[in-house]
Amino acid sequence: MIGKNIVELRKKRGYTLSELSKLTNISKSYLSNIERNINNNPSLEVMQKIAKVLNVDILTLSKTVPNQDAQPYIEKEWIDFVNELKKLGLEKDQLHQYIILIEFIKWKNQHSKQNNF
Repeated sequence: MIGKNIVELRKKRGYTLSELSKLTNISKSYLSNIERNINNNPSLEVMQKIAKVLNVDILTLSKTVPNQDAQPYIEKEWIDFVNELKKLGLEKDQLHQYIILIEFIKWKNQHSKQNNF
């Protein structure tokens, strides 16, 4: 199952096996063996390298049984963004105000692009 998780995450991130190999400094053949579950017990060091490049934690890579009750996967960038908003003092009940602002900025940017053509 680890191999399947790595393949799915690698493809989701848009990496080829060769690219993942270069970014993790792990041989392409070894990564291929992990992805095809020929080697289904990679070391913690290997898992950490892969997790770092794929921007997930090791538990996400080693998840063996999908849990129907589990929260959906959220990319680390979104978690970091929300944590930064919390550090800035944003409260949940204020979120709606910011959504309106973001929608306005998005509309303005789209409208500006249309007028520039």
